Amino acid sequence: MSTTPDDDEVWLDDDAGPLIRPYTVNAGRTQPTVELDLLSLVIATGQASSRTDPEHLKVLGLCHKPLSVAEVAAYMRLPVMVTKVLLADLVDCEAMTMRAPRPTSGSTDRVLLEKLLDGLQRI
Repeated sequence: MSTTPDDDEVWLDDDAGPLIRPYTVNAGRTQPTVELDLLSLVIATGQASSRTDPEHLKVLGLCHKPLSVAEVAAYMRLPVMVTKVLLADLVDCEAMTMRAPRPTSGSTDRVLLEKLLDGLQRI
């Protein structure tokens, strides 16, 4: 981290990322208005959104194809609960739809578990 004579103070280096706390992204809200789990699939509807926050717009840009909540959280580099609140906002204003994961018939689906693990590792 280097400073130049013009810099009064250096807050972070290039690798540190933004200084925005995750809870500020969703105005301190901690509970989504719709029930989403890590494997719920979300996709943008293409309808205009009343949400113009950069995070909401970025989520809409990611979700032009179905993605799981875990994948969206990983791509956004946000905690899952913050991501769920953002996604719920978009579902509420009909800019996004969601689908619960298909239930398995009591047996463990290896592909499903591998997708979950992959999503979690991206976080």
